[in-house]
Amino acid sequence: MEAVNTEEVHLRHVEKDVVIPKMMREKAKELCAEKVEAFTNCCKESGLLMVFKCREQNALLKECLTLHYKDRAFFEECKQEYIREKLEFERTGIPKKNRTQKLPTM
Repeated sequence: MEAVNTEEVHLRHVEKDVVIPKMMREKAKELCAEKVEAFTNCCKESGLLMVFKCREQNALLKECLTLHYKDRAFFEECKQEYIREKLEFERTGIPKKNRTQKLPTM
């Protein structure tokens, strides 16, 4: 397989400003899973009073997520992953979600 320099891949505006940030949000939620769970549980337990009762959990969650959103290295990591997925799709024509599915057996 030929090595491809991911720095040479041109990304469209929508990829840089929408697709990669979306990937970052999804990954940041995974990295902040403990705080997401704490906030979710607080909201479930508090009902309509969640706005007042879950301020601390919400603040901790926002802090964790923002830390990742502003991290240039994290952006670059997600960008490189996106480029690898894009190149693999261009090479195979198979989207990432379909590549992990098993082929049906007869």
